[in-house]
Amino acid sequence: MSDLPKFESTMARSDRTARELFEEVRANPARARFGFGAKAALVNIDFQQAYTRPDLFPKTAYVTDPNQIDYVNDLAALARAAGMPVIWTRVCYKADAGDAGIWGTRTNTPDSLQNIKAGSDRHAFDPRCEIGPDDLVFDKRMPSAFFETPLASYLVWSKADTLIVTGGSTSGCVRATVVDSLSHGYRTIVPEQCVADKHESYHFANLTDMQLKYADVVDVAEARDWLKARR
Repeated sequence: MSDLPKFESTMARSDRTARELFEEVRANPARARFGFGAKAALVNIDFQQAYTRPDLFPKTAYVTDPNQIDYVNDLAALARAAGMPVIWTRVCYKADAGDAGIWGTRTNTPDSLQNIKAGSDRHAFDPRCEIGPDDLVFDKRMPSAFFETPLASYLVWSKADTLIVTGGSTSGCVRATVVDSLSHGYRTIVPEQCVADKHESYHFANLTDMQLKYADVVDVAEARDWLKARR
């Protein structure tokens, strides 16, 4: 037996919901904000029908705020007016799903991730999205919008120092992108009303974690006002 001390678990436990914990953290921030920098890029993650259209794909789509896409369209218009880049991503795979890698091995149903095929209805952007002719649009295969995509080099070329991240899911591709954004040295902003997930527990738990560690989780009005002031 080791002579080193053995400690009891110090992990905090609570009967409060993930939403209640997030609201407490938001109301009582323990750390300074990262804040906005000089130039932002708006990164809109996976606003494709597989995830935004519960009328078409009820097993995979999710809606947290019914006005999410309206808010994102507004932010995109303001970013363009301010000369700031707007980026849209979506997920798809080739016919045999070989490019999904290990991620595509857990299930194999018509609704499974690796069965989002290029050019399919699940791959298509939600028609409510207002995508500009000069916006950067690309497909991705893994959670983060940075992984094996043109995003990193495009941000360097654009001279952005801040990323405003929207989309879904909060606990998946949004969180992965936010962590990579911080890791690449960007101030990272998450407008709360602009991200969505399947369950409020996952949604608010990840908003809490991002707020504590990786990003500023703000009201969409704050992001809108910051962009509007820079037109």
